Amino acid sequence: MFIDCIIPAYNEEKTVGDVIDVVKKVDCIRDIIVVNDGSNDNTSLIAKSKGVKVVDNKKNMGKGAAIKIGLENSDADVILLLDADLIGLTPNHILDLLNPVLSNEADMSVGIFSSGRLATDLAQFVAPNLSGQRALKRFVLDTMDNMDITKYGVEVALTKHVQRMQFKVKNVEMKDMTHIMKEEKLGFVRGFKARLKMYYDILKCLRT
Repeated sequence: MFIDCIIPAYNEEKTVGDVIDVVKKVDCIRDIIVVNDGSNDNTSLIAKSKGVKVVDNKKNMGKGAAIKIGLENSDADVILLLDADLIGLTPNHILDLLNPVLSNEADMSVGIFSSGRLATDLAQFVAPNLSGQRALKRFVLDTMDNMDITKYGVEVALTKHVQRMQFKVKNVEMKDMTHIMKEEKLGFVRGFKARLKMYYDILKCLRT
C-alpha cells in the first residue's frame, strides 16, 4: 500500500520547507508532492530545494484545484493532505493521522489542533470540518465531483461528500500544533480580506 503526501501551497515560503522536512522523516510515505498554486514568493524554489516533486500552477487556482492536481500526479492508495503553513508538526502527528486509515478503522481521518494556541484551537473546536490535515483512502477523493471548483471550501465539500457516501471518519487530536493565520501572513487588512474570501468559498460549499 503506497502513501503519498500532497501539500497545496500558496505563498508559504516561511513554513513549507519545515513541513516538508518533517514529512520526509516518516518512512512509510513514498512521495511528497507540493502543488505551488501560483505563488509569487519563493515557495516553489524552497520546495524544489528539498528534493520533492513540485507542480507549479501558473496562476492561483484555489486549494481544491491544487489538491486535484496533486492527486493527478499520484497513484498512491492512501493520500495524506497537509497544509503548508503548519507550526509544531511532528512525525508522530503524521503517524497518528495515518494509523486509523492504514488499520481500516477509518476511510478518512481528520486532524484537530489542540494545545497549540487559543485562536486556532477554538476555530477547529467550533468547526472541525475546516481542518486541512487529513489522511484518506484514495477512493474517497476519486469519488468526489467538482473538487477543483471548491477553492477554500474543499474541506467542507469533502466532509459533506464523506457523510453522503457514509464513509468511516475518525477525528485525531494533534497536540501542540497550530498554523499561521492569514492576518499574520498578509497584515491585518489584506489578511482580513483573504479570510472573507475563504468564508465565501466555504459558504458556497455549505449551500450545495
